[in-house]
Amino acid sequence: MKKQKNLFSHLTAIERIHLSVPAQFLLDKNLLQDKVKILDFGCGLGNDVKLLRKKGFDVTGYDPYYFPEYPHEKFDTIICFYVLNVLFPEEQADVLMRISNLLKPGGKAYYAVRRDLRREGFREHYIHKKPTYQCIVKLPFKSIYLDESCEIYEYMHYNLQANTSNNCNCIFCNPYKNLTILTESATAYAMFDGYPVSKGHVLVVPKRHVSNYFELPFKEQSACWFMVNRVQEILGKEFEPDGFNVGMNINRDAGQNMMHASIHIIPRYKGDTVGVKGGIRYVIPKRK
Repeated sequence: MKKQKNLFSHLTAIERIHLSVPAQFLLDKNLLQDKVKILDFGCGLGNDVKLLRKKGFDVTGYDPYYFPEYPHEKFDTIICFYVLNVLFPEEQADVLMRISNLLKPGGKAYYAVRRDLRREGFREHYIHKKPTYQCIVKLPFKSIYLDESCEIYEYMHYNLQANTSNNCNCIFCNPYKNLTILTESATAYAMFDGYPVSKGHVLVVPKRHVSNYFELPFKEQSACWFMVNRVQEILGKEFEPDGFNVGMNINRDAGQNMMHASIHIIPRYKGDTVGVKGGIRYVIPKRK
């Protein structure tokens, strides 16, 4: 059966004259500061952006349909209201990764999702008569507000979250607070390697504590490789490498030192290998 395309998610944006409920809640709780840079990711028609600017806030709006100029700076606070409910799971994961990458170290993002949905799937928009998609969303972040219509989550980078469920001493389960998290999704995160082989060497790390990548559930394996694609895009723009090596070490005989699964993304540059080829087939020196 052919999967229906999600072409009209932008039609769910509505015109308002007052702040949205999530924006008003954050404002009332002093979670929006007037001296920091704020991004409204998926701002729709930009109502919250306009109203917050009138109150003196430094707010930038981004929406792939209505305000398509993608931001190129980092932000102290990012808000994302009712966006994830109208996206497919792959699109949701992409939004999470993009927001994580745009967030300054120590910054916070706030996601608002609908809690008044009675069914998931496509339905005809009552005005535009086009098929629009709606789904229920649960996030593994701290919930700071919940009523019958809305839930608000607070997000910080993985190494700054209170990971009270991680009782082990694994450094990948409890990464140092001074590490730079490049991007993050619900089940994985990417950080710059502490002992880089080349400039821009990044590790994609599943949050589940598993030493053997092949023991991860398939959905989490897929999420890791989806993140590899996103990381490659980020590194390509920032470092402009001439190539990449991408791979993993599984078990000690294959060179695994940290017994927590990870995927290496190693940018390669012309001239970084002298005298011999440097590809995957040459990982065993005697067989090169």
